[in-house]
Amino acid sequence: MRIGELAEKTGVSRDTIRFYERNGLISSSVSDSTTNNYRDYKDDCVVKLKFFAGAREAGMSIADLRSIMDSTADSCDPEVGRRVIQSKITELKERAGQIENVIRFLENVKNGSG
Repeated sequence: MRIGELAEKTGVSRDTIRFYERNGLISSSVSDSTTNNYRDYKDDCVVKLKFFAGAREAGMSIADLRSIMDSTADSCDPEVGRRVIQSKITELKERAGQIENVIRFLENVKNGSG
């Protein structure tokens, strides 16, 4: 499908689709058209773009998305995807705990007890 159809199906702008492609999160191929430089996108881009949109809305970085995509690139097995996502959940929970510790420390310093 062409970029306009992909944008319509996903609600993601053409510019954002191109951004994800430049960052290696999705890919396209040269169209069979001999008169234009159209690009064709596979149907799986719809699922990926919807996932990316939700992930970005939740605050995930492009680096996080790339990490997930790189970890699942060689496998279509849903279980691999689930393990990668669980690993990311664990990593984020650890980071959240570290941030909470820093906040507690700074609040103690601010209040004169640190």
